[in-house]
Amino acid sequence: MDDPFDAGAGSILRQPKAVWATAGASVVAFMGIGLVDPILPSIARGLDATPGQVSLLFTSYFLITAVAMLLTGFVSSRIGGRRTLLLGLAFVVVFAGLAGTSDTVGQLVGFRAGWGLGNALFVSTALAVIVGAAAGGSAAAILLYESALGLGMACGPLLGAVLGNISWRYPFFGTATLMAIGFLCITAFLKEQPKPARRTSILDPIRALGHGGLASAAASAFFYNYTFFTVLAFTPFVLNMTPYRSGAVFFAWGVLLALFSVVVAPRLQKRFGSLKVLGGSLVLLAADVLVLGYGGHTAAVVCTILSGAFIGVNNTVYTELALGVSDAPRPVASAGYNFVRWFAAAAAPYFAPKIEEWTDIHVPFAVAAVTAVLGAVVVLVRRNALTHDAAELQPRHATEDSVTVFAN
Repeated sequence: MDDPFDAGAGSILRQPKAVWATAGASVVAFMGIGLVDPILPSIARGLDATPGQVSLLFTSYFLITAVAMLLTGFVSSRIGGRRTLLLGLAFVVVFAGLAGTSDTVGQLVGFRAGWGLGNALFVSTALAVIVGAAAGGSAAAILLYESALGLGMACGPLLGAVLGNISWRYPFFGTATLMAIGFLCITAFLKEQPKPARRTSILDPIRALGHGGLASAAASAFFYNYTFFTVLAFTPFVLNMTPYRSGAVFFAWGVLLALFSVVVAPRLQKRFGSLKVLGGSLVLLAADVLVLGYGGHTAAVVCTILSGAFIGVNNTVYTELALGVSDAPRPVASAGYNFVRWFAAAAAPYFAPKIEEWTDIHVPFAVAAVTAVLGAVVVLVRRNALTHDAAELQPRHATEDSVTVFAN
């Protein structure tokens, strides 16, 4: 295999300006997922809101993202990839900017929902656009997109911490500014690509879920995502740290997530098989969040960072399962799978603070541990459906498809 970092024509370093423009905007788009993590307590103080109210920033964002999964293919197959990217960027610029002007938590939650729609339109299209515009084949372009995902997930909390230390409003203005630059770059450098031969229906992703294997992967991922976003949205209130320190914790979390998603997970799959790796990782994640919830402050910091490793492995394997277990076209299968799992990402930030109010601060993590185990149980019970007719899924999809776990 050629080295994608080699200076030849297919190098990751020698790509058209259109690819760099789209990849750069993708970094900012992925930064938006963890941007608010370090500043959640600051937002709560600034708007005189409860943790439960502030956590709705994630709920509104991912609820709209889930519904938008039924629309992204419908839109891009009709207006083309370039226009879909620009439409998504425009939504993010407008709603991220408006979020920074919010006077109430209700306004902020509403603007965050609009941001989620824009982000869904953009990131669900960006990979296809990068691959289509890349020089020298898709391998280097896909690696570039993976790098954008990892960089964005790691740096989002840092940007939120640096700007949020001045004011909780600045991270939103900063995102709007960066995305506006991305809009201008894509307008200038990216040409429209051919539209798909077949238009995607809004109901195609729902129909795809009629396949038992894809439905099983989505159901297991639903339980897993509840655990994932309990960590992401509720842990900042447990850590109760300054934006800088919280940002550093989630930066380390993001680095582990990227490393284990792109480098470690494929090697584990090759040695042990996808389903064994996924089941084991889910059980370890359950143990990790239990210690996070019931240990001391130092244990909570360590376990928050360590959870990034398990989350990275899970993200890669789940996406491979979703995209390889059925005969549905990959964009359609991915949309149906993500339509289901993103509802858990919307539910966890809402229910975790509620559970704390009803019980104590430890119980939300016990619930998250249970949902991770439930995800593993689904994998065990439905293992025959999840292996499809290819015995064990091979990690050949890891390079191409693992990136879509956040993209979609």
